[in-house]
Amino acid sequence: MIERLETIEARYNELTEELMRPEVISNIKETLKLTKEQAALKEAYEAYQNYKKWNKELEEAKEMSKDAEMAEMARLEVEELTQKLENLNGELEVLLLPKDPNDGKNVIVEIRGAAGGDEGNIFAGDLLDMYKKLAEKENWKIELMEEEHSEAGGYALVSFMVKGENVYSKLKYESGAHRVQRVPVTETQGRVHTSTATVLVMPEAEEVEADLDMSEVRIDITRASGCGGQGVNTTDSAVRLTHVPTGIVVYSQTERSQIKNKEKAIKILQTRLYDYKLQEQEREMGIERRSKIGTGDRSEKIRTYNYPQNRVTDHRIGFTLNTLDRVMQGDIDKIIEALITEDQKRKLREQL
Repeated sequence: MIERLETIEARYNELTEELMRPEVISNIKETLKLTKEQAALKEAYEAYQNYKKWNKELEEAKEMSKDAEMAEMARLEVEELTQKLENLNGELEVLLLPKDPNDGKNVIVEIRGAAGGDEGNIFAGDLLDMYKKLAEKENWKIELMEEEHSEAGGYALVSFMVKGENVYSKLKYESGAHRVQRVPVTETQGRVHTSTATVLVMPEAEEVEADLDMSEVRIDITRASGCGGQGVNTTDSAVRLTHVPTGIVVYSQTERSQIKNKEKAIKILQTRLYDYKLQEQEREMGIERRSKIGTGDRSEKIRTYNYPQNRVTDHRIGFTLNTLDRVMQGDIDKIIEALITEDQKRKLREQL
């Protein structure tokens, strides 16, 4: 463990020196790249500085305990420092777990109304609102990418980009089927129905990862349709992209400008292709670790939102909260933290 921490410390200090070089300061792209790398190392670096400091203080306290007059004070200090180091060792074990290379990335989230017809679509809209409120709390920015409105309300499909710090690390556990149990607005007899909406969270593809050959993409320009706002379907501004080799289809009509819709569609297609490539790699390499929480598959039932009992349950880890009303206002931190903690525990067990 110490060798790995020393390597992190050396690299962190090296990056500090690099970031002070004039040729790096004048290169925004290089500065951002190095700053991002250093930020990823910062927590482990600072923890190691504390580890060295407290170990040194512990040795000094032990030495001081040999003095009869200072023995009692030294004993208390030894106890305190020993406990601090014990806690820090546990933190360092977690910090040194293999990092998901996508954790620091922005994401594109896709929500579809599934089982339950209109109610499934309405719930898809509710989930979008929940993620918007979470984004406000986290100071993330949301940009709508693709939307197919439902006549009864909500969405048959909506996709959006979330930009901010370590977005994927927190939202990656949201992929799967979200089940809602409640009395639909359209229900006249007051019966509780069960409906679902599916969520897919994909890390944003960088240009070098996307590997998109536009000669393999068919571009169709159409007139926007649906509830897209006043004037949306008066011009041929909607763009449909079809990636011929994989059959992936992307449709964008959120903007009035054909150029902007095309840019959004390309970004979605790049991200979907990157996600497709990641899934292929996992299948080929047989990476389905015991530690992994859920399959990330859109069809896997991950969570139930029970409105009559104000309860939400994450089925992958058996975690329940009786504060559904607050969860739908974006207060899902406790669920995310529980998922991250369980993921770390499983990874630590796997390393034993």
